[in-house]
Amino acid sequence: MHSTDKPTVPHDLVRLDADHPGFRDPDYRARRNEIARLAASHHTRQPIPRITYTARENALWRHILGRLLPLQDEKASRFIVELRDRLAFSQTTIPQLVDLNPLLRRASGFEMIPVAGLVTPRAFLESLARSAFPSTQCIRHASRPFYTPEPDVVYELVGHAATLTNSEIADVSRRFGLAASRAKTDDEVERIVRMYWYTLEFGVVMEDGNPKAFGAGLLSSVDELTLFDRAGRLQAFDVDDIAATPYDPTQLQPRLFVAQSVEALLGALDAWLPKR
Repeated sequence: MHSTDKPTVPHDLVRLDADHPGFRDPDYRARRNEIARLAASHHTRQPIPRITYTARENALWRHILGRLLPLQDEKASRFIVELRDRLAFSQTTIPQLVDLNPLLRRASGFEMIPVAGLVTPRAFLESLARSAFPSTQCIRHASRPFYTPEPDVVYELVGHAATLTNSEIADVSRRFGLAASRAKTDDEVERIVRMYWYTLEFGVVMEDGNPKAFGAGLLSSVDELTLFDRAGRLQAFDVDDIAATPYDPTQLQPRLFVAQSVEALLGALDAWLPKR
């Protein structure tokens, strides 16, 4: 989920924290700014700009997916793997949002919309109410290919886009947006954000007696997928505990909540979120 306490793209220029893998790489920072400016200049009624990805960026995509997809086959829910296969991503070149959107619209009514960088949690969720998923188009720094402290195109597409082909997940996503738009206080918004984080971002479900990755943050990170089911990290799924548990989006998650099945997770969200 795109979440930060402060904008990271003032005046179309990306600001990276000092501990970001690309902070000291001027070429990477310039490239981030270039892609951010294209997104910032995009208007809703215009076609989404195509990014001319470089040979190095496409090679990084291949490197990441070469490790990530076999790991998903092993450690992700079958439900998720089947959704992933619907989109049949290219494993050689980075897909374009403009090419994916017709598939998403036909499947669930959703579409990906380009953003220059992180947006506030409330703005992110309210976009979901409109069936619009804010998406970056940059790729993570090559020095840390298997984890990113912020959303990138791997996270957006391999993590989220595939799940949005499912009508039930799409409906739950819209209802998260509806809940955020109706929230009257910051505390209410925070509870909604935490619920989203520990389910659609970092949800875990039981399958054949084993914990399996469900959320996009797990699905898009080799490091997270490798470590998420280690002893001590997993807790029983309880909506009250989840809504009261803070998180840090910039590090590997120290705790995760495990639902008894995909149906149990989505059913709990259906009961917790407001009806339309």
